Amino acid sequence: MSRYVTTPIFYVNAAPHLGHAYTVIASDVLARHWRQRGEDVFFLTGTDEHGEPVALAAEKLGVTPQALADQNAARFQTLGPRLNASEDFFIRTSDPRHVQRVQEVLERVKANGYVEKGTYEGWYCPRCADFKTESEVAEGNRCPIHKIELTREQEDNWFFKLSAFQERLEQLFADRPDFVMPPRSANEAKAFIERGLHDVSLSRSKLRWGVPVPWDTDQVVYVWWDALLNYVTALAFAEEGNDQTDTYWPATFHVIGKDILKFHAIYWPALLMAAGLEVPDHILVHGFLLMKDASGEETKMSKSLGNVLDPFEIIDKYGADALRFYLLREVSFGQDGGVSVDGFVTRYESELANDFGNLASRSVSMVHRYRDGVVKSTSVDPEIAAIIDPLAATVAEQIDAGAPSAALETIWTGVRRLNQYVEEQAPWAIAKDPERADELDTVLTTLIDGVRVVALLLYPYLPASTAALLQTLNPGSEADFSYDAAKLRGEFGFAIDKLEPMFPKAI
Repeated sequence: MSRYVTTPIFYVNAAPHLGHAYTVIASDVLARHWRQRGEDVFFLTGTDEHGEPVALAAEKLGVTPQALADQNAARFQTLGPRLNASEDFFIRTSDPRHVQRVQEVLERVKANGYVEKGTYEGWYCPRCADFKTESEVAEGNRCPIHKIELTREQEDNWFFKLSAFQERLEQLFADRPDFVMPPRSANEAKAFIERGLHDVSLSRSKLRWGVPVPWDTDQVVYVWWDALLNYVTALAFAEEGNDQTDTYWPATFHVIGKDILKFHAIYWPALLMAAGLEVPDHILVHGFLLMKDASGEETKMSKSLGNVLDPFEIIDKYGADALRFYLLREVSFGQDGGVSVDGFVTRYESELANDFGNLASRSVSMVHRYRDGVVKSTSVDPEIAAIIDPLAATVAEQIDAGAPSAALETIWTGVRRLNQYVEEQAPWAIAKDPERADELDTVLTTLIDGVRVVALLLYPYLPASTAALLQTLNPGSEADFSYDAAKLRGEFGFAIDKLEPMFPKAI
């Protein structure tokens, strides 16, 4: 089975922040999990390099838009590796191969009768690069996201006939209730459609930094159409000489933030229909990471609002795995949630270091203390197996439903139960009685095998630390990361290595 997961492509008008990391991490967890299940996965991320936000930022800095794009795209290209993300391709929309394919698709849309000339007049947010409908304008004639006053724009543009897709979009949402997830995001998109769709600008006449409209080179393609098409165009050239569109399209999950729902849930499927392409399987929407701003109000983390955490600083101090865990543990995926340095440290110490790290460390240490490092191949405790073995199926269902935080909580029930098992069985007390040697073997093997299983399930979230742990539990052999192995087996009969502290306190 083929799976295709994408992040939004990120504006290059500033450096990456924690919100970008959040989207990449969530997408990577999906991709890694599916690969564990033996599925063929393509994971795409990249940068959105055209449009007014980039042009304005470049002008302010006194550089060309291309120079700014090159500078900040390089920063985003380092984000994935620093997060230990496993993306297959990083697309830049200034890539001539992307530009050519955008023009080809839009020519097809025009040939199919969904483009016409018109005049736009209305409210516009230059930071969103979005023409706002009256219902989207916040109090004080401001952008509801960036809080800035909107400008009144009038342009002669080429228009996309979005209104022609009113009924087809209504039918899409009726036939596929999980097209947009979670349900509240689907309801928001449906409400927008129900208010009535109007034709929208396909081009900009006052801007030069963008993809030239192929039939009217005095205009450039409105940046959102250029950006959305990356999901299709990248597959054509990500692998030199091999167009992978037929293999991976339509996308399994477009992972996005809720502030760009309208473009992905309404504009995007309409454009695909107009071009004769299949719509994606799912639009998976996450909420905002909230931080307190200078006034003490908890608001969306945004570089334009100045309330951001630097993911690179956190990684330097605690490691990428800790950041990956925190973001999907602290904020239930799909909802808004507050993040903070204090919250991060609490999760790191209480759950990563104490719950999981200490469980692994104690289990390995007891095998070395009581059995000279050799884990016996023996039967495991059936009561623990009855709890641990079903976890894999539940986690798979939750991941497939776009719920990585719920899946992480499911795995953590296993971590907590194994910690409870240590206290219930008290191996240190059993070890004092030579006649209970078989009982001790059962407890130790159950613990080591349980640690192995939860490590396998946690691998998509904590790829570096779980890989090291799994290697410790099977030294000299290649670690088995396959999902089928996530069951208690008791198949050991060999020595394991000693385990270095998995989540030490940062200096």
